[in-house]
Amino acid sequence: MLFAFTADLIPLYAIYALLFADHGLNPAQISSLFAIWSATAFLLEIPSGAWADTVSRRALLILSGALLTAGFTVWTLYPTYLGFAAGFVLWGTAGALRSGTFEALLYDELHARAATADYTRTMGYVRTATESAALIGILAAAPLYAWGGYALVAWSSVALAALHTGTALLLPAAPKSISAKEIEEDDPPEVTDFHPAPSPGYVAMLRVGIREALRVRMIRRGVILVALLNGVTAFDEYFSLLAGHAGAGPSLAAVLVALTVAGSLAGSSLAGRTEGMRARTMSLALAAAGLLFIAGALLAGAAADHPTALYALTVAGFSAVGVAYGIDYNADVLASARLQDAITGPARATVTSVAGFTTEVIALLVFGFAAVATTWIPLPLMVAALGTPLLLAAALTPTWLPRQTRSQRPVAPPVG
Repeated sequence: MLFAFTADLIPLYAIYALLFADHGLNPAQISSLFAIWSATAFLLEIPSGAWADTVSRRALLILSGALLTAGFTVWTLYPTYLGFAAGFVLWGTAGALRSGTFEALLYDELHARAATADYTRTMGYVRTATESAALIGILAAAPLYAWGGYALVAWSSVALAALHTGTALLLPAAPKSISAKEIEEDDPPEVTDFHPAPSPGYVAMLRVGIREALRVRMIRRGVILVALLNGVTAFDEYFSLLAGHAGAGPSLAAVLVALTVAGSLAGSSLAGRTEGMRARTMSLALAAAGLLFIAGALLAGAAADHPTALYALTVAGFSAVGVAYGIDYNADVLASARLQDAITGPARATVTSVAGFTTEVIALLVFGFAAVATTWIPLPLMVAALGTPLLLAAALTPTWLPRQTRSQRPVAPPVG
């Protein structure tokens, strides 16, 4: 839990888009940086997942933290477009190493304890920890900026990223439910409706994981739904820019962004209670989230034309966005947990990374749309348009959400 908490305890998260803007970058350039970030994770997502199925997952998470620390250090020392781009490459690599790896490590640790039924509740706690940390970090950005400007916010973020790296040393080395060696020596276990052929080590895990993600219909649909629910959260990169457009300074922007994080915190913390939610109920909730997001973005943007109502409009608008954000996070935790439960093959991190890969595809589409749209339409309208994928997720959920099967399947003892 400490590892998850420190991962997002980063004050820079609140205002780094404003940092870029204050160093002369326009919205299109900022979107291109986000695209570089996402493309890096996009290219490394699946290979790193297979790597996590064949080597120490804890070691990869330590490396991930070190790269994250290096990325923020580069931003602080070289605040130029190239410096920001280099930092995003490091951050994107760190994210790819962590994505899928932590979830697989957690699931296998629970599997070793014959407690996989606790995965949804545990992931809810993990997400609550990360969102609580993000909320604290974002709120801390306001006084840090007031005391020392961007430099103090940046160096504080570097120090906290280094702390996060240290916490990775405390993670358990959970035994994998099935080892790479067994894939080499024996026929792999049956995975729902296909029988992958044995192949050595890394290649075996990569092939088995991709086959399971693409050939098993329930898992394939679950992968896409999880990716959509997670990928659309790329819109949060524009929250601080929306606050700045409305007339808020960096300190107020940090507080407004914190409202959205409070929403995601609430959504994550309720995951244990909503675990049994029906797909139809989740669909209705996501439809409401889409409408709230669109209305909230437009309401906050209206403050630019009504400066006397700045606080009322931005607080109301960002609160609506926060509620939408919370609904999306809750749905993402539930869909991700059901996807983990549906995976029956040995390459758990690889399958999860296929979902991460698809997430980055969606994020790239978001950033590409934003880069083009901001040259034609006002920023608030562009941000509001980013809420429409929530309506798409609402339409897909009734038929694409994996069924809750954990309670129906006995938990096998771990192998190896």
